[in-house]
Amino acid sequence: MTARPTKQTAAHSGGDAIRLRSLTRSYRSGDSTVTALDQVSLAFPRGTFTAVMGPSGSGKSTLLQCAAGLDRPTSGSVLVAGTELTGLSETGLTLLRRERIGFVFQAFNLLPALTAEQNVALPLRLAGRRVPQSRVREVLRQVGLGDRARHQPTEMSGGQQQRVALARALITRPEVLFGDEPTGALDSQTSREVLTLLRSMVDGEGQTIIMVTHDPVAASYADRVVLLVDGRVDGELTGASADDIAARTTRLEAVPC
Repeated sequence: MTARPTKQTAAHSGGDAIRLRSLTRSYRSGDSTVTALDQVSLAFPRGTFTAVMGPSGSGKSTLLQCAAGLDRPTSGSVLVAGTELTGLSETGLTLLRRERIGFVFQAFNLLPALTAEQNVALPLRLAGRRVPQSRVREVLRQVGLGDRARHQPTEMSGGQQQRVALARALITRPEVLFGDEPTGALDSQTSREVLTLLRSMVDGEGQTIIMVTHDPVAASYADRVVLLVDGRVDGELTGASADDIAARTTRLEAVPC
């Protein structure tokens, strides 16, 4: 049996960080229409860690992209801290993503010529904002890299590079941190270290995290697991072990389309 990490009570600040209402996203494919999300309604309370899982083509990535303002839904609504995304202009969406949303992907996407602290400061520089050195050092310490600020990515391990990417996502104090397979490129030990760090951010600092993953072990670090099948919510698991999650997702994969 796979041991489940100990989860503390998340530090809720009240309300929902994100709320999806009847979210639908359809695409044209030749002469037909493909529905990636079909009337999805979900709430993500502040200070919680949610994993989103499902078979290939279930709508996981589309859900993340719509919730984060990277893609516009065909119908329905997305509220981020009470702000309705579907009515925002492209400029408004860009500002919201820049100031209130953080992203961590499977690829670290660090600039190799820059040091860790320069990579972390990049979102603020691109936004034309002042870069408080104290804030840069603070987030690097937060991810356990206070002593690697002047190192370049080539001088760091994969896990350390992902921690830099995480610090970069946290520099703006985002309302929500989205992860798209954030540990997919890491070995099992390094993956556990990054997941433990994400878990501690939820428990200790009230960070809201929404993570798409295919890995039951990664999902077991979350407070709940939302299951998608064919663009629809097919249930949730709360406080489940990696073995329980694996058993449930295996059954989902086995269901004929």
